[in-house]
Amino acid sequence: MSKTKIEINLPGINALMKSAEIQAAVDAAGAAVAKAAGTDYGSSTHLASFVAICNVWPDSREAAMENNRNNTLVKAVDAVGLPKTKPRM
Repeated sequence: MSKTKIEINLPGINALMKSAEIQAAVDAAGAAVAKAAGTDYGSSTHLASFVAICNVWPDSREAAMENNRNNTLVKAVDAVGLPKTKPRM
């Protein structure tokens, strides 16, 4: 068995995670989740300190109540095929 040394290029990874291509992919995924959830859901993408983040939310009171009753956004994430993550508080 040979020994392999791997060096991680952190500045390169950070630049990649903030790149326009990653932002576009994250934005497209967020828009797909919002579309799968229904007409009263919105999404936006922004840059955090080291990564692009997309938020999806209900745009109306009725959509918020539906999301609370049926977990609409969780089901939309499943329908789009994205992995679920725990929300940060």
